[in-house]
Amino acid sequence: MDTHRLRNLHRPDVLRARLERESASRTTLSFYRYVRLKDVEALRHELYSEWESLGVLGRIYLSQEGINAQVSLPTENLEAFRTNLDRRDPFCDVPWKIAVEDDGKSFLKLAIKVKKKIVADGLADDAFDVTNVGAHLDAKTFNQKVEEGALVIDMRNNYESAIGFFEGAYLPKADTFRGAIEEVTEVMREKKNAEVLLYCTGGIRCEKASAYLKHEGFTNVGQLHGGIIDYARQIKALGLPSKYKGQNFVFDERLAERITDDVVSACMQCGTPSDRITNCHEATCNMLLVQCEACAQKYADCCSPSCREIHLLPFDLQRAWRKGRSTRSTKTKAINDTEGLRKRIREEEELLALNGSLHPELSDVTFKVIPAS
Repeated sequence: MDTHRLRNLHRPDVLRARLERESASRTTLSFYRYVRLKDVEALRHELYSEWESLGVLGRIYLSQEGINAQVSLPTENLEAFRTNLDRRDPFCDVPWKIAVEDDGKSFLKLAIKVKKKIVADGLADDAFDVTNVGAHLDAKTFNQKVEEGALVIDMRNNYESAIGFFEGAYLPKADTFRGAIEEVTEVMREKKNAEVLLYCTGGIRCEKASAYLKHEGFTNVGQLHGGIIDYARQIKALGLPSKYKGQNFVFDERLAERITDDVVSACMQCGTPSDRITNCHEATCNMLLVQCEACAQKYADCCSPSCREIHLLPFDLQRAWRKGRSTRSTKTKAINDTEGLRKRIREEEELLALNGSLHPELSDVTFKVIPAS
């Protein structure tokens, strides 16, 4: 098998144009399973070859502990994809969670990666029983327990809960899963005998989190089975009220899918009610932020005047300026300090009005890229 071919070889713009030309409808879905896998590298190559032929796009993580997949595929191939999964014992009958909102453009390419873990949790799995998980709760039971006063905890990162959450839930300030679970363990240490309900996007993080909390002495732990994605499906099918308000953050091109019409957040730049989440378009920034449409236009889809100035440069100048610079979002994924951002914007606007530029080094870049005639 030519494994070199079993990867994407095209630029994002080529992939996006190809997706735009597709006429068939697509379905976005996700699934995971903790299961012992053997010969993971060989399995990765087999899945890539088979799923590529079915038109599957998405991000899939494989490890010796299982699979974690978010994919998009032509709707007409759903049955064939189901058959493909079921013919392998480790994936047989694995439950799917269908996306709530789907424009058919959730992924641009197929990426199947072999990892040490299917979720980067930073936890030492040999230190606790990862199979001793909390009780799996459906939407109806979860709603009932919320109404009865159970302690609800969001096991997602802070930038995810910024645009949507369950009413009354504890929202960790951490921007990593490990940080969130350590924060919850510390903050809730006096409530180990309370009934605790965990939730996350699709349920996978709660598998580890519930086992970890039980290891730490929490005696009554439940988790929303299937996460927010399946909760939305269940409440719609059963006609139940939604205890979740706003949007659900998702890790694909969409970034979010709407669960209810409630807007629970505000634009980080101007304070207007908004739950439009986006990445700063300046490539060396790429930080997530909540940004209203008006500020997106004002700042050219960037987080600040400084990033806007770079983003509006001709591409060759941008590329020259970026040379040797690291991307901010490799260290911190999202902007967390709203007041700090607004202060920075005010100061940068003043400097820009005074000096005409926030990047004096651009004169050197311009000289190198566009030699004097």
